[in-house]
Amino acid sequence: MFEGFERHRMQANGVEINAVRGGEGPPVLLLHGYPQTHVMWHDVAPLLVDEGFTVVAADLRGYGDSSKPEGDEAHATYSKRAMADDMVSAMSSLGFDSFAVVGHDRGGRVGHRMALDHRGCVTKLAVLDILPTRHLFSTVDRDLAMAYYHWFFLAQPYDFPEKLIGNNRAYYLEALFGRYGSTVETFAPGALAEYERCFDERTVHASCEDYRAAASIDLAHDDSDRDNGRKVECPLLALWGRNGAMHKLYDVLEVWRTYADDVRGGPVDAGHYLAEEKPVETARELLPFLKG
Repeated sequence: MFEGFERHRMQANGVEINAVRGGEGPPVLLLHGYPQTHVMWHDVAPLLVDEGFTVVAADLRGYGDSSKPEGDEAHATYSKRAMADDMVSAMSSLGFDSFAVVGHDRGGRVGHRMALDHRGCVTKLAVLDILPTRHLFSTVDRDLAMAYYHWFFLAQPYDFPEKLIGNNRAYYLEALFGRYGSTVETFAPGALAEYERCFDERTVHASCEDYRAAASIDLAHDDSDRDNGRKVECPLLALWGRNGAMHKLYDVLEVWRTYADDVRGGPVDAGHYLAEEKPVETARELLPFLKG
């Protein structure tokens, strides 16, 4: 995977960020979702490189081969603000002070926060199969809770979810990947093996802290933005899986238009993991936006 890409380890805000870089041209930062790593972009990244972009695919703190610090009582260590700051610092170390961001799932939430906190850095933002964290928590009903049960499970106090997941991490991963309109067969064997390798005890804890932050400190940051009328100012592309919960439960574009000034996008004929299930179609939707 990522043939021709260079490996990088960058110091950023007291953590090390693991990433791969390939291509020449306008920079695009790719951010993965839960419980994945930068490897989720193994099919999409080369397609963007072929179209003239410099592509950086990074592991968020707590995931993959990036640093996995212990959580703190306020969950600030895994706030989307901290993760966004990491990526701005990491991209700067590669010589990129402004760049486009494409984020799937948790990576989309980091991208959302980055576009709000670092307006001069994020030139364009693409979010894959998510709605704003604040909106989902404020509109949760039975259908969303059943579809996204893990939001509430992972956010439980330390170390309840860590112990349950740690009892059989491989089973938990396979069960998770078989939900949300996708199947385990969606994933390349090499990618699945990489996700299992990286889903160690430290990642389990870090990812639980990610969700604890989403249910606490991230919401405080989001509420502050709403109270002060802050919205995403750069162009925003929303893509989502036609077979997933977001498509079934929400008017995705209409929701994003309350959080961003310039919104466009649509569904891809896939489940939640659209970049791995339909990489060509996903890249086809991304390219006109990134080039425009």
